[in-house]
Amino acid sequence: MTPNELDNIIKSLSNPARRDILSWLKMPHLEFQGQSNYQYGVCVGKIFEKSGLSQSTVSSHLANLQRAGLVSSTRQGQWVYYQRNEAIIEEFAELLRKTL
Repeated sequence: MTPNELDNIIKSLSNPARRDILSWLKMPHLEFQGQSNYQYGVCVGKIFEKSGLSQSTVSSHLANLQRAGLVSSTRQGQWVYYQRNEAIIEEFAELLRKTL
């Protein structure tokens, strides 16, 4: 992980709404009941509903998390699904354990 990538992750995690989204995506079957399949992640509409924020704000937060590499998106027809990038999250956590 480059210093710039590390900085982008730290900046992304500085927002509580983005931390909430990451937390919810950790166990989507518990946080987003009513969605029948989590193969591609969580439908963006479910994230909007749970957050209580405007669609544009949630979209901005998801884009920020995606730029930082913390989530990935998959389009299936008209729907967009988000899921955590566990490999990057683990790499980030390990880097923090080693350096701090």
